[in-house]
Amino acid sequence: MTSRIEIDGKRLLQRLDDFARIGATPAGGVNRQALSAEDRASRRLLAERALARGFRVFQDPMANLFIRREGRFPEKPPFVIGSHLDSQPTGGRFDGALGTLSAFEVMESLEDAGIETDLPIEVVAWTNEEGSRFQPGTMGSMAFAAATIPDAWSDLRGRDGARFVEELKATLHALPEAEMRPLGVPISGYIELHIEQGPSLERENIPIGIVHGIQGTRWLEVTITGQAAHAGTTALEFRRDPMAAAVAALEPLYKGTMLNDPRARFTVGRFAVEPGSVNAIPGSVTFTVDLRHPEATVIDALENQIRRACDKAAAAAGCRSELRQIFDMPPAAFSEDLLAGLDRAAASLGLKTKRMLSGAFHDALFVSRVAPAAMIFVPCRDGLSHNEAEYVEPEHSVTGARMLLAATMEAIVLSA
Repeated sequence: MTSRIEIDGKRLLQRLDDFARIGATPAGGVNRQALSAEDRASRRLLAERALARGFRVFQDPMANLFIRREGRFPEKPPFVIGSHLDSQPTGGRFDGALGTLSAFEVMESLEDAGIETDLPIEVVAWTNEEGSRFQPGTMGSMAFAAATIPDAWSDLRGRDGARFVEELKATLHALPEAEMRPLGVPISGYIELHIEQGPSLERENIPIGIVHGIQGTRWLEVTITGQAAHAGTTALEFRRDPMAAAVAALEPLYKGTMLNDPRARFTVGRFAVEPGSVNAIPGSVTFTVDLRHPEATVIDALENQIRRACDKAAAAAGCRSELRQIFDMPPAAFSEDLLAGLDRAAASLGLKTKRMLSGAFHDALFVSRVAPAAMIFVPCRDGLSHNEAEYVEPEHSVTGARMLLAATMEAIVLSA
């Protein structure tokens, strides 16, 4: 069937340029943060293009935007493709947008060819994947999978002071043409196209990554409490220095965690010292740990290892250590049936592929909890992402869209 359908590569590349103008930054990136005026403008542009083609447009209470092309059996759950349109404050023009606009190109290509599919197809633009303005990220897909918006989000404020509930309401009202529907409607499956955000595909000259899962992520916050004292008058035997304890705890963790298990990821991203005076021994030190691994049991073991190391170092320094989880996202394994369909799609197009595990979390992770899901990666220059210099070669963008089309047709046959 796909031999009769062609992706319009020129149209796709023009769409990428059109959307990159919304929130464009002087350095060539985009600043299109979730639920902002720029985000609303991108949603409106996509909705207007969809309505012009005769597609139906929906949004749910989380402002997830859906574009629907009916199938032969409209009562059946749709097959969904897409990604997100929001960006980092100094983000790239392809992260998220390539997946969303490629999905829309798939839908338009089917319409151009007059192909009637058994299942309805829907393109989705998930709300707040990035988590840069409002935290956590992947809010839209998280709420979709849970079929509810967490109560805790009602008190959220953005980095700019904006209230989440007010910005969400304004975003929904900004697109009155969209029909409202409930959160978490049934779907038959989901495929997401995304840039790799890493260098392996480019370095190995492989055009398509087939993503078989997403590693788990756990964020920890460690506070080591000692005793603030004068830096010049307090001898070593009288010091209860939490900074010394933190350094002693972190040194073996840095040296051993990733060296002992190449699949593990260990990152300390924030470090706060109180009272933060140049001539005072700190009273407390707080730091975060980002742990990632494809196996949940290993993440548990690494957390226990960190806890023991901090407790031991704190006790040796006369301090006290406390550790708490601030975020926990279990790993996900994608649908074997969809992955097999991706293999067949790539073979039909003569594309070399690589099976991959995603180190970053994406909306597909949460969707995989309620429906079969999978992801496609395309190369990006130097693996650079979340950066205004992010770049995808035009041929890779078009190849990704061709792969998404072929994979969608394979999946629809499987799901019908």
